[in-house]
Amino acid sequence: MKTEEPKREVKLELPVAASGASEAPAASIDLDPTVGIAAAREAGVALTHPDRVVYPDAGLSKAQIVAYYARVADRMLPHLTRRPLSLVRHPPGRGTSSFFQKHATEGFPSAFKAVPIAEADGETADYMYVEGLDGVIAGVQMSTLEFHIWGSHIATLEKPDRIVFDLDPDEGLDFGRTRDAAREVKERLVALGLISFAMVTGGKGIHVVAPLTPRRAWPEIKEFCRGLAEAMAHDAPDQFTTNVRKASRGNRIFIDYLRNERGATAIVPYSTRARNQAACAIPVSWAELGTLTRSDTFSCAGAAARASQADPWSEYFEVKQAIGAAALRTLRRD
Repeated sequence: MKTEEPKREVKLELPVAASGASEAPAASIDLDPTVGIAAAREAGVALTHPDRVVYPDAGLSKAQIVAYYARVADRMLPHLTRRPLSLVRHPPGRGTSSFFQKHATEGFPSAFKAVPIAEADGETADYMYVEGLDGVIAGVQMSTLEFHIWGSHIATLEKPDRIVFDLDPDEGLDFGRTRDAAREVKERLVALGLISFAMVTGGKGIHVVAPLTPRRAWPEIKEFCRGLAEAMAHDAPDQFTTNVRKASRGNRIFIDYLRNERGATAIVPYSTRARNQAACAIPVSWAELGTLTRSDTFSCAGAAARASQADPWSEYFEVKQAIGAAALRTLRRD
């Protein structure tokens, strides 16, 4: 893998809806494979077998997935670039088997950069990150179905700039229960001085994400998130659990705070998911969340259309906030 190569800036001219330069169809947008092929060419990525069907149930080819990412790049890249990554890959010939990859390996395109990171065992390993759309397209070429990010950038690795609460419902729970849980996390964060944003994950759950100024180190961040999750489980033990074991869910919602520790990752906004219908992880406004009945409601075509419309997270990068000492004391475990 190469680390010295300068970032390649990709500017792809995309066709717009006939009704106007900034408008898109309400439900979906056509993912033209020729757009994907052109995007790969401009990014300098050799896109082999562009017609290979990646999502059989959705009928989406590799070139169409690239076309999707070209459409949503302006929304996705600010959340993705220059963070250590984990990839969910599903190379051809593996049947239904996918795997996580977090370490840089030989053979990846040069759009993937390497950053050395000390691991818990004291050894140092090369992790991956990308700097632009070329890295995303290279990921698709390498059969990546999901992009997961650290909670920190490579420049401030030990001080996270986001926290995420992953609300994962037990099988069969009504989605309304998960929506209510997300709103409760939001309200508890507000009481502690933090603004948060909602994202449907493309699976079953909801992520509540709060941006941070990178000031506190990982152990304090994890302690804060654990404290909030355990307070919710303590106050409503029939509704919530912090036990990671699925067998212990018992018709409750698992509040996963463990994504807020060094080395843990969470799905990046606008990533596709490794699921049959190619649902995507999509940011939503709190008002819109109340109208949704599923977390996997946004297809690639629907998500691409939304990227041409108003951004429900438009204020995300304008928020300047940090976890205060009083908030830490409030949630500190005995």
